[in-house]
This record gives sequence, C-alpha cells and structure tokens, in this order.
Amino acid sequence: MSAVASGSTAAPVPAVNRPGVRLRIARTGRRRSPAVTVVRYILVGIALIFFLFPIIWIAGISIKLPADYLSNPPVWIPSEITFRHYQSVMAEKGTLALTNSLVIAGIATLISVLVGSLAAYSLARFNTGGRHLGFWLISQRMLPPVVLVIPIFLLMREAGKIHPRLGIDQHLPLIALYAVFNLPYVIWMMRSYFTAIPAEIEESAMIDGATRLGVLARITLPLALPGLVATTTFAFIFAWTEFLFAVVLTRTNAVTLPVVIAGFTGGQGSNWGRACALSVVATAPVFILVLLVQRHFVRGLTLGAVRG
Repeated sequence: MSAVASGSTAAPVPAVNRPGVRLRIARTGRRRSPAVTVVRYILVGIALIFFLFPIIWIAGISIKLPADYLSNPPVWIPSEITFRHYQSVMAEKGTLALTNSLVIAGIATLISVLVGSLAAYSLARFNTGGRHLGFWLISQRMLPPVVLVIPIFLLMREAGKIHPRLGIDQHLPLIALYAVFNLPYVIWMMRSYFTAIPAEIEESAMIDGATRLGVLARITLPLALPGLVATTTFAFIFAWTEFLFAVVLTRTNAVTLPVVIAGFTGGQGSNWGRACALSVVATAPVFILVLLVQRHFVRGLTLGAVRG
C-alpha cells in the first residue's frame, strides 16, 4: 500500500514477454532450410523453361535463315542473324494488320470497360436486377462463339446494304462484337471489386455534397484501380487475340494480326519465318502492357481472388 501511495509504478513487462516481440521471435524462428530453398528455385526454373520455351523458339525462328529453321536436327544457334522476315512481313501485310488490331482492340476495350464499369457499379450498389443478374450476364460467355458466327455474318452482310461501314470487312462490326462479348466479363469482375469497397466512404462524400457520378469518378474508381487495370488487361487480350469472328468477318481492309499469321500456313507450304516474325510483333504489345501495369495488375488479381 505504501508503494502505491508513494507513486511507484509497476515493474515494466520484459521485452521478451511482449506480444509483438514474441510474434517476431516466432516468425524469425521458422527459417527455411537450404534444401527447401534450392528445390523451390529448381521448380521455378523448370516452370519458366516450360512456359518460355515456345516464345523463345518462335523468336529464334524469326531471326533464322530458312536453312537453319528447317534443318533436322534443329539448329539452336543460327549461322547468321537476319531481320528480313520482319522487313518483308511488315511491308506486305503486317503494318496494316497491326494498325487494325490496335484500333479494334483498343476501342472495343475502352467501350466495354466504360459501359461495364457503370453496369457493375449499379449491380454492386443498387442490386440492379436482383441477386442473379450478374450470374446470368457471365453465363452468356458460356455460349460457344461458333454458334453465333454464321447468324452474325448474315446480319453484317445485310447491314452492309444499309451502310458500307456496317458490313463485312469493316472495323465497326468487330469493335461492336468485341465490346459486347467483353461486357459480361467486365461486369462480373468489376462488380466484385466495387462490392469490396465500403459503401460508407461514398456516403460520407455524398453528405459533403458530392454527386453519385462524382463519387464514382473521384473515390470508387481510384480505390478499385488495381481491379480496373486487371480487368482492362484481360479484356484487351481477348480482343487482341480473337480469331474466329475476325477470320469470318474480314477480308483485306479490316484484317487483324491473328488472321494474317494464320495465312502464312497452308496445304501448299508454310512460311515459318514470316509467321514467327509477325507472332513476335503481335506478342510484344501484350508484354509491354503487362509490364507497364504489373504492380496494379498483380494487386488486382489478388484482390479478386480474396474478395470475389
């Protein structure tokens, strides 16, 4: 009693007994053995070789002479490095196909992300259409595209009689198709990201005078930026690599990269050098896009896995 009255304090808790220190000690105590680390690096190396070998092989063929990439056994190190495959294919059809793919995939992705984000926000905040509308939308992607290609071809042929830009071998039909086919995926993904954001944040902003669209543009979308980047990347890749509708609905004017690449192989022979060179050109924008948005892309995939 005298000790308390004199203002003395209790003895401090030893540092080792503090919860944070005990947790830190427990974490540092679980060290991986060198054998486990070596095995992990070996497995990662095998996976990288497995997934990167086709890309490296295609890039190697694109700079080899025909005598090297047609030889058996294969020539791993080319006798002469040449870029004539790139020069010839870009001068012939590659530049037009690359431009068409950038325009069609870029505009279709922009439209699908813009419209799909607004629809996803409506589903997440206002429960538009009830609980099952989102699942009904994503179920539309389960329909095989080959079922629709003939009716869409006939529809585009008749639309071309109304206006030439709405018919076959034009950019607008492909842009509309890719945007529509991307919409269910964009809505489904963005809905999960918007649902993960607390509605109280938006309500506080609206109390301060912000409008609903202002809240969406200035608060919700920046908070959902990783998910928006991941969704946009996947939507662009789908539009960039789509082949079936492009090969049926295009001829020469709106032809895309997958169609031109497939045209280098046939029953009369295959020009593997040009095909591989154009394949490298077609792969480069996707790699560049993923590298530029890598930080947001990885965060968006993780958020979708946890919150979805």
